[in-house]
Amino acid sequence: MPARGIPHLHLGRLDAGSAERAAFLADLRAAARDVGFFHLAGHGIAPAEIADVQALARRFFALPLPEKQAVAMVRSPHFRGYTAAGREITRGAPDWREQFDIGAEREALPRTGTSPPWNRLQGPNQWPAGQPDLRVGLLRWQAAVTALGIRLLRAFALALGQKEDVFEPIYAGAPNQHIKIIRYPGREATGGEQGVGAHKDSGFLTLLVQDGQSGLEVEGPDGWIAAEPITDSFVVNIGELLELASNGYLRATVHRVVTPPAGRDRLSVAFFLGARLDATVPLLDLPPDLGAEARGPASDPDNPLFRDVGRNYLKGRLRSHPDVAARFYGDLATTGSAA
Repeated sequence: MPARGIPHLHLGRLDAGSAERAAFLADLRAAARDVGFFHLAGHGIAPAEIADVQALARRFFALPLPEKQAVAMVRSPHFRGYTAAGREITRGAPDWREQFDIGAEREALPRTGTSPPWNRLQGPNQWPAGQPDLRVGLLRWQAAVTALGIRLLRAFALALGQKEDVFEPIYAGAPNQHIKIIRYPGREATGGEQGVGAHKDSGFLTLLVQDGQSGLEVEGPDGWIAAEPITDSFVVNIGELLELASNGYLRATVHRVVTPPAGRDRLSVAFFLGARLDATVPLLDLPPDLGAEARGPASDPDNPLFRDVGRNYLKGRLRSHPDVAARFYGDLATTGSAA
């Protein structure tokens, strides 16, 4: 693994015999703890599948603006749909990217007077009428990356000295599956260099496919580290759920995207794997050598971490999309929280 930079891991080592498997798990644990990000090859998803989902994303962003606005996220209480550049907020500033969000295709949960606010997050996606193949393609991609994400999650459990199915009780049946296709316009078409502001991800794992344009940066001890694109590889990072479960032995890492230079754009396809919305994150009983190095979850007054999964996820959605929050979650202003 590079002394400074994003480590490179090959998932095929997991099935290459007991010695290589143990070495891979040690490298996985070190990459997640020391950097929080790694490039992943040998993942089993064919280059043609990656090219297909990138082509779907390109065709979506090429649709006329009225067709994209017809599926605007502000129409969805479930935070699904299109967001124009400058309309999502990170740390109080606009993100200069346009994007389209989907989740698992599930029916909306019934609401009662005692329903937790996060139950509004579950519900159907919106799909553009002008691109009927987008639904089939993105749901097919969702199934493929979910399987990959769960395989990685099981590997992380082993790397932390646990049974490989230790996380299954909190994701089985209805894992949180969130895809975001994203286009970052060039600097001449933006109001600043913040493609997306510095933040952490809220789930278990994020698996990202990039095109050839750089821009993703990871916060390191000596400044920002570029996660340069590597063809047919994923960039993987851990989220807040693994930080909570490991008592901070693993730490979700702050990252950002810098707007591309003028005349260029950047395309990425992100998948966020999380637990069920009704789940509570357990505190793992780590082996003594790992437990002694656990630092506790990071304490940030502007980003409190909750073990209640739905509450933790809703917190981020409300903050990032104030227009959706105002339209569908105005009642929370009277309670003062997403609890």
